[in-house]
Amino acid sequence: MKKKVTTILAALLLSTISFAGAASAHVVVYPQEVTQGSYEKFTVRVPTEKDIPTTKVKIDIPKDVEISRFEPKAGWTYELEKDSSGLIKSVTWTATGEGLSATEFGEFSMQGKVGDSAEKIAWKAYQTYKDGSVVAWEGPADAELPASVTKVVKGNTTTDAHGVATEETTDNEETEDNSTSNVPLILSIIAVILGAVALMRSFVKK
Repeated sequence: MKKKVTTILAALLLSTISFAGAASAHVVVYPQEVTQGSYEKFTVRVPTEKDIPTTKVKIDIPKDVEISRFEPKAGWTYELEKDSSGLIKSVTWTATGEGLSATEFGEFSMQGKVGDSAEKIAWKAYQTYKDGSVVAWEGPADAELPASVTKVVKGNTTTDAHGVATEETTDNEETEDNSTSNVPLILSIIAVILGAVALMRSFVKK
């Protein structure tokens, strides 16, 4: 009986670990909270989730932010799509080599101004793999493939077009955002463990 209980518990814990890995491997844009009217440096973090490399990353630029500059990234080129007025609609980074392998992630940075009346910025991302398959990160928050969302708040923080204030606070903001976004995951893991303990006790009683 004890052996059976141990086997069940081990299976549940393994499922929890797998779930944790899947839940954290999303395309995310940082920072996840900005101020209306501010100039920000946005960083797109892209993890490879398959056994083949990621070779292309496309980001649709939401109407609530005006992107103007891009940080060069070794091993990658980028191409811009603009509307009739010259505003950037999307950016596509393409690997010049093998891209991001199964154990790697990449960060792609750009700078722009948050809209003065923006409330949130939803970033639709499209991740292309070496075999030509495309993963569309464009769903709601509870979807399997959610779009990354940046919350926009009102505030008196002043930044210039050089993004000086943003550069000084980005690391702290990202740390706080990571902690906040991991709360549901931690609660889910705790729930699974408690369920496993309860199941084990029921078997022991029998």
